[in-house]
Amino acid sequence: MQNTISLPTPVSPMKHFIKKWGATIFVTLTVIVITIWQYSVDGRVTEAVLASTIRQSTPLVLGALCGLLGERSGVINIGIEGQMLLGAFVGFLVNVWTGNLLVAVFAAIFTGAVMGLLLAYMSVHLKMDQIIGGTVITTLAFGLTGYFYQVGLTTEGKLLPIPLGPLADIPIIGRAVFNNPPITYATFVLVILVHYVLFYTKWGLRTRAVGEHPRAADTLGVDVYKVRYINVIAGGAIAGLAGGFLTLEAVGSFERAMTNGRGFVALAVMLFGKYTPLGAWGAALLFGFANAMQTQLQFADIQVAHQFIGMLPYVLTIVILSGFVGRTRVPAADGVPYEKE
Repeated sequence: MQNTISLPTPVSPMKHFIKKWGATIFVTLTVIVITIWQYSVDGRVTEAVLASTIRQSTPLVLGALCGLLGERSGVINIGIEGQMLLGAFVGFLVNVWTGNLLVAVFAAIFTGAVMGLLLAYMSVHLKMDQIIGGTVITTLAFGLTGYFYQVGLTTEGKLLPIPLGPLADIPIIGRAVFNNPPITYATFVLVILVHYVLFYTKWGLRTRAVGEHPRAADTLGVDVYKVRYINVIAGGAIAGLAGGFLTLEAVGSFERAMTNGRGFVALAVMLFGKYTPLGAWGAALLFGFANAMQTQLQFADIQVAHQFIGMLPYVLTIVILSGFVGRTRVPAADGVPYEKE
């Protein structure tokens, strides 16, 4: 009797496309429909929601960029919360002492980079468990900011929006996208820059190779330790910029634990974005939109307890993580210390 080999049934391109992008397209279309409907009811509310979406998404996408730079090179970073918080605190203090917002922004970036260096040293050099290393960063940040924070410190103001000429007058999206302060504009540029570097340069190829198969990359002459150090430090600098956004652009002051879990939500954004900068940006905008909507709903005449409305962004986080994380492919060497032979 002749044995027969059954071949897998080929998947049509349309089914493959729907499986890969169906949920994203559905969510995007839903947001667009809600926005158009809301604009037809009250244009001012719609513009306020979109502007709030951009503001809310900015620290999330910056935190996600920090995380994916590390994890693409094989280093797990759950210390994003601490890097953001300490960057926010130092940026605030420098603004208080010098009155120079530009110097304060660079101080926040430098602080995040130093925290990234500490994480890289613990993870790459000492080969410490990377989850514990990230926890150390976050605990250290909460301890230092809680101890040194002084109530009553005042700053010389905060970064103001810069309208981009006629673009700021475009209906619906003009004021939300083209009338923002400098760090928000820098975020737009960073997303595109990181995407280009990761997927269209030799450095990005080396980074992804180290995150997938560091032994093979080392065999080809790639310095695994150097790649991981640089990526984690660069990610820390971006997280510091996210902290600077909170104190120097969004609020203009500092409060204890003011990051309010944004670093951990940024990890969810990174996972939902499938470790890509553009995907993370889209996920961050979705979370920002959910936050903006829950703020508007709290002021609306709806017979629902405000606690339930405030839960909306976090319920969305749980739903997305449970529905999409299992479909996200993690870099093969993520979280695995490398031993050079």
